[in-house]
Formats: sequence, C-alpha cells, structure tokens
Amino acid sequence: MARKVVDEPSEEIVASARMARDSKRSPFARMTLFIKQVMAELRKVVTPTRKELLSYTGVVLVFVVIMMALVSALDWVFALVVTYVFGTPSG
Repeated sequence: MARKVVDEPSEEIVASARMARDSKRSPFARMTLFIKQVMAELRKVVTPTRKELLSYTGVVLVFVVIMMALVSALDWVFALVVTYVFGTPSG
C-alpha cells in the first residue's frame, strides 16, 4: 500500500507565498514561484508499487467492462422500446 503523506504545504512554500503576497512581484517572479511550488508538490507524489499498479489496472478494467455491459443492455432495451412504439420502418 502506498504510504500516506499529509497533504499540507511545506514550511518553505508557506513562507515564500507570504513573502510573495507581502511584496508585489513581477510576472516572471510570480511564475518562478509557481513553478517552485509545483516542483515541491511533485516531490510529495508517491509512485505505486508494481503490485498496486496491477491491482489498480485490474479494478479499472473490470469497471470498464461492467459499464460497457450496462450501456449495451440499456441500448438494447431502448432499441426494443423504440421499435415497439414506432414500429419497423416500411420500405
């Protein structure tokens, strides 16, 4: 199982955000600050193990198959209802 990480900004991010808020920065400085914050958040990302990845993939595939079956069944039922209500087209 992936380790749990508290989703709170680090102290340096909070400090730099306060400093940016206190003093108006140029657009390039704000863009640089944003990129630094994005990189700091990306360092928190936990990569799943191979076993977890296969498990997640299996769950997604099973869900997609179930949803395809449900949509196909509803499509078939609606086609029967429409055919019953309007009849078959005469050529």
